[in-house]
Amino acid sequence: MSRFDDTLSVIDFVISDEPAPNCQLCGRPRGDSPSGDFCSENCQRVWRGRHIAAKPAEDGGAQPNELPETAPAKPLTWLVPAPAGAFAKPGHEVLDAVVTFVSRFSAFANEHAAPTLALWYAHTHVAERLYVTPRLILDSAEPGSGKTRVLEVAQYLVAKPEMTISITPAAIFRMLADGPMTLLFDEIDAVFNPKTGGNNEDLRALLNAGYKRSATVTRCVGDAKSMNVTRFPVYAPVALAGIAGGMPDTITTRAITVHMRKRRFDEVVEEFIEEDVERESAPVRAELAEWVGRVGDEVSRARPDRPDGVRDRAAEIWRPLLAIADAAGGHWPETARRACRHFVLEATAQPASIGVRLLADVRQIFTVENTDRMVTAELIRELHAIEDGPWTDVQGKPLDSRRLAKELDRYLVRPKDLKVNGKTLKGYRIDGDGGLADAWSRYLPPPETGATSATSATSATPQVNDTSGVATAPASAATSATRVADGRGTQQPLAAVLTRPVAEVADVAPTKPDRQGDR
Repeated sequence: MSRFDDTLSVIDFVISDEPAPNCQLCGRPRGDSPSGDFCSENCQRVWRGRHIAAKPAEDGGAQPNELPETAPAKPLTWLVPAPAGAFAKPGHEVLDAVVTFVSRFSAFANEHAAPTLALWYAHTHVAERLYVTPRLILDSAEPGSGKTRVLEVAQYLVAKPEMTISITPAAIFRMLADGPMTLLFDEIDAVFNPKTGGNNEDLRALLNAGYKRSATVTRCVGDAKSMNVTRFPVYAPVALAGIAGGMPDTITTRAITVHMRKRRFDEVVEEFIEEDVERESAPVRAELAEWVGRVGDEVSRARPDRPDGVRDRAAEIWRPLLAIADAAGGHWPETARRACRHFVLEATAQPASIGVRLLADVRQIFTVENTDRMVTAELIRELHAIEDGPWTDVQGKPLDSRRLAKELDRYLVRPKDLKVNGKTLKGYRIDGDGGLADAWSRYLPPPETGATSATSATSATPQVNDTSGVATAPASAATSATRVADGRGTQQPLAAVLTRPVAEVADVAPTKPDRQGDR
């Protein structure tokens, strides 16, 4: 039988509903063979070797670049499963496999950690097409919390991994000269610990700048006779693991921070045997790299919607991860946005600096006291009274008026003269030049819905006791909403102030007895 006749026979069988009566290879009766094509496994194996083996295209045309994301309805073979690579996994299944794999070896503190790691690992395979690569920080309160284990597993899933605990900036930008690689730093808290006495400013600057593709480091290369200026690219995905509090703020603001904790006694993970992990991770990594490569252009051009409240640099570093989640489909768009809200709006809700913490505590005091101004001495007493506050021990001594003024001055908030019982005392107010309202609106999140807001009330409350040169409002409107007897401007309940027109407020004024300092 000629090759041409053999091929026609196979085609006829494939498109027909009835099984062939004889073996497609040797022509003998199939007998009780389970195959509809062959009399034995040997005949099937020989036939597959002749007809299914990969061959170059004979027509000179290009081979198809994309595979279907689902298995064909009719199997490609009849006695064994479809060969590996016959179809491509959809993105949501690929990312699910990564989550399952990393969760085998780590017990994470919450449901958002593993999906975020899967998205971060995926973005390393398409980093050269992105404009921004977020830093990944793994921190913990105590050693032995699983940070190193996450990096050890990551090196078998990310693109071009380079794991280290000590490396110089010069080595990094020379390694990156050939293109981005994924840098995995362990024990990074020791690198930036000021007690070590090392000068790591160059490394900090490199890690800061290298999260954007346009970043370069300029160096003079060559000897004294032939010195050339060379710009080295420093753009690369970077993961850093260390004890919490040992990372510079300039790096943490460019990072997604996953907080690791020690495992409970009832939490069980698989033993990490490196040779087994290397072997078992290979197909997971291959599928991840293949899928991300297919959607890389789509991800690089995407402008994904972000959760409310995520903006500026947080939106910038989460954009590639949200784009990958959208490309994956399934549950991943919603899963990624829940993780984004958690890490941006919930896990980092605490003030990032002592100054922001001070602004937050001052706003809380003004809100609880329902006032629009307070003398310095009273404000400091209230700050000292905060049970979990740092104000009784600021660099070894309690917060005083001078340190308070210095901290607030960075936000252009300055003390003003206030009239109290005929005396002029220094204090702080919400509105006006040097007031607190502007700093609160810029450095703090909006107050919780339903909470008492001193700022809102003062928009209808003229400032009558400030002696710094601000014009005085009519007394009839002022005294109905504000009185100063003990250094505070005590207001009426906010509902009354905000729901009544100004004209009605003026009618209440005569019922209030005049007090010294009201006018």
